[in-house]
Amino acid sequence: MRHRVFGRKLGRSYNERKALFKSLISSLIIHGEIKTTEAKAKAIRGLVEKLISRAKQKTLAARRLLLAFLQNKEVVSKLIEEIAPRFENRQGGFTRILRIGRRRGDQAMVVKLKLLESQEEMLGDKNLKLQEEKIKDEEREDNSSLKEGKKAKKRK
Repeated sequence: MRHRVFGRKLGRSYNERKALFKSLISSLIIHGEIKTTEAKAKAIRGLVEKLISRAKQKTLAARRLLLAFLQNKEVVSKLIEEIAPRFENRQGGFTRILRIGRRRGDQAMVVKLKLLESQEEMLGDKNLKLQEEKIKDEEREDNSSLKEGKKAKKRK
């Protein structure tokens, strides 16, 4: 039983998994997006969120903790100087997972894990939900006005 067992093993030992996560996170920070399997993307998403939150502190201690994990000065400097300022006013949800399709060889779900870029993209989900709610409200109003019109015709 896996009660209270956290994390994904991904068929690897601890050291292999740690190296895999470091390389995936470094690639994500450098390129802004990566293509990987859904399981790997979900496994590193939480780590990326924590690293970006740590980078937003912009202290020497935060830089050293990031260096201890990522072990690459260029990646850490890009994370602190370019990526963290973009998310200054955001509490979480710095990444997005978009499904691409299934891999041909083993039918594994391949996804694109990307960092959110612009303010429009960050607000995109909220704006889409608001637009959908407005459209539904308008449809309800139209339907109610049609029903009232039909009732009025029946009365005549």
